[in-house]
Amino acid sequence: MTAQSTQQSLDKDNPVVALCSQGMRAEAEGRPDEAKALFEQAWERAGDDYEACVAAHYLARHQSTIADELHWNQVCLARADAVGDERVAAFYPSLHACIARCHRELGDAEQAATHFRHAASRLGALPPGGYADWLRYAVAEGLRDTGAVVHGSGEQRVADLLDLLCEQRDLRSLAVLLPTFCGHTGTSEDRRRLAEAVHRLHAERRLPAEAEDILRAALTALS
Repeated sequence: MTAQSTQQSLDKDNPVVALCSQGMRAEAEGRPDEAKALFEQAWERAGDDYEACVAAHYLARHQSTIADELHWNQVCLARADAVGDERVAAFYPSLHACIARCHRELGDAEQAATHFRHAASRLGALPPGGYADWLRYAVAEGLRDTGAVVHGSGEQRVADLLDLLCEQRDLRSLAVLLPTFCGHTGTSEDRRRLAEAVHRLHAERRLPAEAEDILRAALTALS
């Protein structure tokens, strides 16, 4: 989880949450040792799984090794599972993404792929907006990098077209295609959205001949 995702879901009147908020202020003001001490106090004061889940998340952010960061994220996940209600529903996408990143940095691509898949399956719990889009792009990239998602010929044609559009500095066309391409997590719904974006661009009929040829090939393959 990121600090932003957690703060959006927290009970601000909870004393453990209050300690974590103080820790975040200390972190933002360049006092990391004080921040970590506050998060440790929050962990020690946690009286239930919800409070322990929140404290463990912040402790994970202040570990000196990836292995320790992974440990605290796993503690956070176990406590979130124990809570099991709507208070933690929006935690899961970024929590699984954090665990996946740790596994990837530790060289365990299989576990990384598993947790990127879990993150992708939970993206719907996030409210629409910039944070949800950012996390979707990160998860989709992780899925591709770990081989958890292998795109077909239609997606490859879109990738070829994007390369060409970058060379041509066609920002308008890039704005149409990039969000759906970068956020493609391998689902049939994401493939449908990408096909719709390709179709919208094709309907304009304003690209150079080379780009139009690739666009038609992509549209055919995605159909």
